[in-house]
Amino acid sequence: MVDESAGADGTTGHDGSNGEPGRVAIGGSEVLFGTTSWADKGLVQSGAFYPRKTMTARDRLAFYATRFPMAEIATTYRFPPTPDLARQWVERTPAGFVFDIRAWSLLTGAPTLPDSLWPDLQDQVRDRSRDQRRLYRGHLTPEAVEECWDRFDHALGPLIEAERLGSVILQYPSWFTPRPEAWAELALVAKRLPGVHLAVELRSPKWTEGDACEATLEWLEEHGLAYVCTDGPSAGPRSLPPVAAATSDLAVVRFVGRRLSDTDPWTYPYRYGTDDLSGWLPKLVSLAESAPRVHVIMDNTWGSDAVDNALTLAEMLRRY
Repeated sequence: MVDESAGADGTTGHDGSNGEPGRVAIGGSEVLFGTTSWADKGLVQSGAFYPRKTMTARDRLAFYATRFPMAEIATTYRFPPTPDLARQWVERTPAGFVFDIRAWSLLTGAPTLPDSLWPDLQDQVRDRSRDQRRLYRGHLTPEAVEECWDRFDHALGPLIEAERLGSVILQYPSWFTPRPEAWAELALVAKRLPGVHLAVELRSPKWTEGDACEATLEWLEEHGLAYVCTDGPSAGPRSLPPVAAATSDLAVVRFVGRRLSDTDPWTYPYRYGTDDLSGWLPKLVSLAESAPRVHVIMDNTWGSDAVDNALTLAEMLRRY
């Protein structure tokens, strides 16, 4: 579709202006673009985004925030955030900037680094698992698990108070499938993190294959949970059906790359081409028509691929 209302200055697109590079308005909705890291070593060393390779962490985030209105923080998947760290993120970004926080792996039942557990909770780990290389939620007492949820929630406080929290993204492992206990666990999430936009990334294709797809989306909508749309490999054990749907007032799309790695199926040195991205333009418009805010996150962090692809897709959508 072509915008026939382009002005004499050449500006085009849904929002009628070039505006912020990573923010596009579509009707009453805002589409925000960002990446999963502003400090990735490959991005910094590429020299293609930051004006200097020697910038401080504070200066890098401040510069990133001039180009993008949001970022996903992926490091919180491995180690839970702290209130002090959250305050630093607030201090280094302008009003209107938001962070999507990836939930700590233990909270979703995924394998977790043992040393990511708070020291004072280490004695809550069952004896048989103390020396294992990975910690699982079942290794902890129920009381300790609840304490982990409470501490994660508390750490988000500075972001919530400063209106910098976009959402919490909960990435569930591939063995988390649509069984009664899984539905019950999802129903508890909103109670454990009240007042927070929650987005769920369901990595098992069983949630969205065939007739299960409609049931899953309807259930998420009824419970106010955003479905995370994923662009990834179209084949292989980690492939997911290409579902683009908004199930809450926030829609989330994550681009993880389309090339499988032999060693890590979730790490793709993949740079999206314009042909790859163009297929998402009508889908993003549809999501924006269904939700007042859409977050588009590039997780193909290899050199400057993520920032380049995010800015390219934002400009393509602006001119669509």
